[in-house]
Amino acid sequence: MKRLGRAWRDSVGKRTGDRLDHPTIVLWVILTCQLMVVLDGTVVNIALPDIRQTLHFSTATLSWVINGYALTFGGLLLLGARAGDILGRRLTFLVGIALFTAASLLGGFAGNPAELLAARALQGVGGAVASPSALALLMTMFADGRERTRAIGYYTAVSIGGSAVGMIAGGLLTQYASWRWVLFINVPIGVVVIVLAYGFVHETPTVTGRFDLTGALSSTVGMAALVYGFVRVATTSWSDGRALIAFTIGVALLVVFVVTERHAEAPITPLRLFADRDRSMSYLARLLLVAGLMGQFFFLTQFLQEVLGYSPVRTGLAFMPLTVMVFATSQLSARVLVERFGTRRLLVIGITCSFLGMLWLTQLSATSGWGSVIGPLVTFGAGNGLAFVPLTSTALARVRPEDAGAASGLVNAVQQVGGSLGLAVLVTIYGAAYTHDLAHQRAGLSAAGARNHAFVAGATSAFKVSTLLVLATLVVVTMIRGDGAESSRIQEQRLATDLETTGAISATASN
Repeated sequence: MKRLGRAWRDSVGKRTGDRLDHPTIVLWVILTCQLMVVLDGTVVNIALPDIRQTLHFSTATLSWVINGYALTFGGLLLLGARAGDILGRRLTFLVGIALFTAASLLGGFAGNPAELLAARALQGVGGAVASPSALALLMTMFADGRERTRAIGYYTAVSIGGSAVGMIAGGLLTQYASWRWVLFINVPIGVVVIVLAYGFVHETPTVTGRFDLTGALSSTVGMAALVYGFVRVATTSWSDGRALIAFTIGVALLVVFVVTERHAEAPITPLRLFADRDRSMSYLARLLLVAGLMGQFFFLTQFLQEVLGYSPVRTGLAFMPLTVMVFATSQLSARVLVERFGTRRLLVIGITCSFLGMLWLTQLSATSGWGSVIGPLVTFGAGNGLAFVPLTSTALARVRPEDAGAASGLVNAVQQVGGSLGLAVLVTIYGAAYTHDLAHQRAGLSAAGARNHAFVAGATSAFKVSTLLVLATLVVVTMIRGDGAESSRIQEQRLATDLETTGAISATASN
């Protein structure tokens, strides 16, 4: 196998001459990996209505198409980073991409909800294994200075641009082929990435250490149990036995997680990261903000297609103003506004815009058009773009060098967990309002009209709770002191981490 890899490298090198040196190929491999992870959230999000119709999901269980990926990705992200350190980042990267690719193939062939959800969970595992190693390989391949800055620029551009590409690609694939192709598309891309990575990416030095499996599994399964409990309540009641058992298991496992992290030799989440007040507040603010955001994508996608009758392509285009605003304001925030206004003031301004955008969404009705949607999307996108840069820089400021990787990974993990829990809560709120509205409607509506009216009533109730979550975020960020001063190292981490996450947020409904 090693001889085959050397032969492949020599062969390609002879054919391409000086046009593609190894660092260039490695960069494109890493960028393609990141594009796959970012695309996965958006293309699946646009396809949700078709997936529900084909595989007979309920609205509550449909949320697991998003949460199944987000929980495993967020819960195992830090373990994936640790695996890269101990086993070697090239090997970990290859295993992660292979698993992601295989899971995409299985998901495309899914014949029932259980098969699709299992595939989505495996995709999350693959993404959690591959993604940290991809960024680490980029940082080790390119030296400090101009080369690394340029590589990080490409990486963040792909992260944000990939969100927009995913919306359009998801619409095109769903409308002109099938929702299954939003998963199948990963297969040929994944195969090419594996071949190039095997041939051109060099292995990194390994370190001796242990895996914190207990911490990783207890946190991931614990959060999954809580999410299951909320989703179960959405279709039954708060007195449902299975839901109560799920809540009990979830809380118990999270207690196990905290105890484990306090005594583990190499904890997956060093609890000392929470000792800094500003950092803890930034984690809480991110969790609440993303929790409020998730309902926007999940319910608006269905509103546009099922109530307004938009095609999948038109739905993808409808979200473009949000992506454009996130990109523009995050760049402005990173390059100008943080230095000029400081983190705390910019956070308050950004979260206030996000709050106003979410509040605006609560005014939707069954007769609303796109004109009633674009305003909230632009306002919310501007707020998120302004807020996420200082929010991430606060999470990474004053972190000890040995904790830098865990701190960066925790930012993404909190984001994924917040999205999963938020969507589970919002689906529960939606389910109660939908059932109540459907049972108390006046006569005269057709069956389809009654369902649309009930859907809007449920979605509006969910948006109201989202608004409260964003308002709670605003309260939390006022507790952040923030000095606005950052070293060049933190600035670099911010660009590598935050613009990646804002791009994912603008499109996620999980990486």
